[in-house]
Amino acid sequence: MTVLPEPPEAIRPGAARPVRALDARPAAVAASLAVAGGTALLGLLAGYAWSLLAPRAALVMISPGTAGLVQVETSAFIAADAVFCLLMVAGGVLSGALGYLLAVRRYGPLAMAGLLAGAVAAAWLARWVGERSGRATFHHLLATLPAGAHLRDTLTLGATGALAFWPLAAGLTAGGLVALATEGRRGPARPPGTGRNWQAPGG
Repeated sequence: MTVLPEPPEAIRPGAARPVRALDARPAAVAASLAVAGGTALLGLLAGYAWSLLAPRAALVMISPGTAGLVQVETSAFIAADAVFCLLMVAGGVLSGALGYLLAVRRYGPLAMAGLLAGAVAAAWLARWVGERSGRATFHHLLATLPAGAHLRDTLTLGATGALAFWPLAAGLTAGGLVALATEGRRGPARPPGTGRNWQAPGG
């Protein structure tokens, strides 16, 4: 039996596979921009949810325009940061899965870049919306309430590093789905060194 060499296009198990080229077609660009914009809109919703779910520190009026904490060792600031972190992770997982299903699995790296850019924008927008929610009412009360009155503080993100959770979760989710899909298309691996054999006529 004569063993012939494998054709040049054959890929052996464990060998590096060709890298998918960057798709710059108008459809791919449009899909990437749509993913980035949609992810950023999710950030606005996350910021609004943070303003509703996060606890706020209780303040007491000392004098017109001045307020202090009711409890100096309050845990409201830590709890507010924890809620923000959870929202960042949830938003990243959701946007990563949707981004993969709607664009990344079809258009590849360009769509992934749009997803990550939108994730960064979403995190900053969530912080911006949450910290400004109810701020006008707070300043009005601070200027008009008498001494001894109680009010709630505005939200302020203390853990700035939590902004990285959204793009990190989105990248890991979409990248994990890409890896699973690629592994599924490869099929069962053959033992190393096993090639395709052709038998010459009469061999």
